[in-house]
Amino acid sequence: MKALLQRVGSARVDIAGRTVGAIDAGLLVLLCAERGDTDAVADRLLAKILKLRIFADDAGKMNRSVQDVGGGLLVVSQFTLAADVSGGNRPSFTQAAAPDEGRRLYEYFVDRARDAHPVVATGEFGADMQVRLVNDGPVTIPLEMRI
Repeated sequence: MKALLQRVGSARVDIAGRTVGAIDAGLLVLLCAERGDTDAVADRLLAKILKLRIFADDAGKMNRSVQDVGGGLLVVSQFTLAADVSGGNRPSFTQAAAPDEGRRLYEYFVDRARDAHPVVATGEFGADMQVRLVNDGPVTIPLEMRI
């Protein structure tokens, strides 16, 4: 499972001109389930995201987690994180989970995030979304979790 985290001052997801998910300061989590991913992988990835110390403490050092600062999570499905461009100029997405399994793992991740964290917003799996964000820092961190 892959995630691309962006520390944000704010972020939102629009579909057809309607905002479906939004947060103030926190993390935008672009999430991709890959073939072979399991619930256990999703659990480990979520635990890492919630504890990752990428927010400033009083001394200005990255020493606080999204939980420590009370920030939100905006979780957006993004199968293109599985892109393989090693074979040419057109990306291959064969490593992405099949759509039904990708949806299941995305929904599992979101449900677990809502159980563990008070502010969780989402996009819509498989939709054509416009994501707007104010990247804070900028801080952008790729994560990959395997079995």
